[in-house]
Amino acid sequence: MRHRLLALSLLICLPPTAALAASPESWSWPLDDHRLGARFDPPASDYGPGHRGIDIAAGVGDVVRAVAPGRVTFAGRVGGVPVVTIDHGRERSTYQPVRARVRVGDAVHAREVIGTLLGSPSHCAGTCLHLGRRAGKNYLDPLDLLGGGRFRLIDPSGPPPAPPTGMVGSLRRPVGGPITSPYGMRVHPVTGVRKLHDGTDFGVPCGTPVHAAASGTVIGTGHSGAYGKRVVVRHRPGLTTTYNHLSSQSVSPGDRVAAGRVVGRSGTTGLSTGCHLHFMVLVDGHPVDPQASV
Repeated sequence: MRHRLLALSLLICLPPTAALAASPESWSWPLDDHRLGARFDPPASDYGPGHRGIDIAAGVGDVVRAVAPGRVTFAGRVGGVPVVTIDHGRERSTYQPVRARVRVGDAVHAREVIGTLLGSPSHCAGTCLHLGRRAGKNYLDPLDLLGGGRFRLIDPSGPPPAPPTGMVGSLRRPVGGPITSPYGMRVHPVTGVRKLHDGTDFGVPCGTPVHAAASGTVIGTGHSGAYGKRVVVRHRPGLTTTYNHLSSQSVSPGDRVAAGRVVGRSGTTGLSTGCHLHFMVLVDGHPVDPQASV
C-alpha cells in the first residue's frame, strides 16, 4: 500500500510539460492578423548573416499568442530586445519584441496571450513580430508548421483546397509583405507619366531576402537602368521572372536555382521611391500580370 501511495504521489508531481515530449505537428499564428514580411533565411554559420525566423507585420500593442502548448522558459531581454521563449518539447518558439504577460515557469495553451507587441527595438522598417523556431541549436522555418511553408496538409478524402492568395499557377511569392502597387496602368510616382506598371510591387524593408518564384536558371544579373540591380531567372522556354531594385544579388548567370532559393535582397536601386521589390513575369518576352496570368 505504501508503494502504491508513493507511485501515486510521483504521478501527481509530474510537471505538465512531461506530456510535451513530442513537439506539436502544427502551430497556430501568433497574431490575429498575419501579414507575412521577411521569410526564413538560415545563416551559413552560427554567427553568419541571415534571417533566423519570419517577420509578421502588425501594430504596436497587438496581442501576441502562443503558437502551441508549452512552458515559458525565458521572458526578458537579449541584447536589449524583449524576448519570450516557450518550450514545446523538442522545439522552442521565440517572440520579439514583446512585452511579456507571462513569467518563466508558466504553462501556456495554444493561442493563449503571452504579451503585447512593441514598436522598438525592431529590425523591421515598420512594426513587426519576429517569430523564431529552434530545435537544440538549429534554426528551423516556422512556416513549415504554420501552413505557409513548402508543404500543406490536406484531407485526402475531401475536396481539393483553393490555391493560396497572392500568386497562382506554378509560381510562389518571392517575398512576403503587402502589395503596394499591382500590375496595370498608373501614373509613375517619379516621372509623373501615365504608363504600364509592368510588375507587382511588394512593400518590404531593404535587405529582405528575395526568393526565386520557381526553379530555373539565372540568365542575367547586374544593373539595368530604372530597374536598378536585378536578377533574371528563366524557368522554362518562354517563361521568365525578374527581381528588381535589389540592394544585393546572391546568384550569378548560369546558376541553377531551386524554388525558394534566395537570389538577392530587396532595396531601392534604380528609379525607386523607397524600399520594395518590383517582381515581373514575362511570357515570350512580354510582361504579364504576376497575380493572374501565370
